[in-house]
Amino acid sequence: MKPSSNTVLLIGASRGLGYAMGEQFLARGWRVIATARAHSTERLDALSRRHPGALRVETVDITEPAQVAALRARLEGEAIDLLFVNAGVVNTDDDAIVADVATDEFLRLMLTNTLSPMRVVEALQDLVPSSGTIGLMSSGQGSLANNTRAGHEAYRASKAALNMCMRSFAARHADDPRTLLLMAPGWVKTDMGGPDARLTIEESIPNLLDTMEAQRGRAGLQYLDYLGRTVPW
Repeated sequence: MKPSSNTVLLIGASRGLGYAMGEQFLARGWRVIATARAHSTERLDALSRRHPGALRVETVDITEPAQVAALRARLEGEAIDLLFVNAGVVNTDDDAIVADVATDEFLRLMLTNTLSPMRVVEALQDLVPSSGTIGLMSSGQGSLANNTRAGHEAYRASKAALNMCMRSFAARHADDPRTLLLMAPGWVKTDMGGPDARLTIEESIPNLLDTMEAQRGRAGLQYLDYLGRTVPW
């Protein structure tokens, strides 16, 4: 399919939800710039060969500020209709209560799931025009109001922190006409979600893209699930 004039920059697209988003955007005729860490681009490279001219593969480790700055320099002159940060991790013992999580492991979660995505937004936001969208992959587990069963405590904390940081970003840009989105994809069968997850990628990702497209042109920050329902903060 011939690429449209729409360009999406997907940060963290080597596997799982990010890779599926890249496939879906390509199927919809978008031009896709997809990133992965070095030595993790094999699937994206193969996808690029199937979509010549429509998919550009870039490498970046978002936990390394110098690599983020280098990516920004390589993207100079690009107009990004949608900047979407998907990169994230879970902790090795996802059932551990937060007090039992090793300090280094907790810091890894917060660095990868909270601090680094916000650094990416700050570094790359000027590539997104006033009509564009900036989105991040959050989680329903980042909702304070919905946390009635505990579990996944460190991961929940990292996503709740991401939500708070993005609310601060929105407050600092109160007059910004761009669409700002925190997306909850649902519990999806991926390497991170595991085989017992409730949704397939095919049930989540097309709906998630539909939801983001429906919000296009609506200024301000929203926290939505893959079906477009507001997630309580």
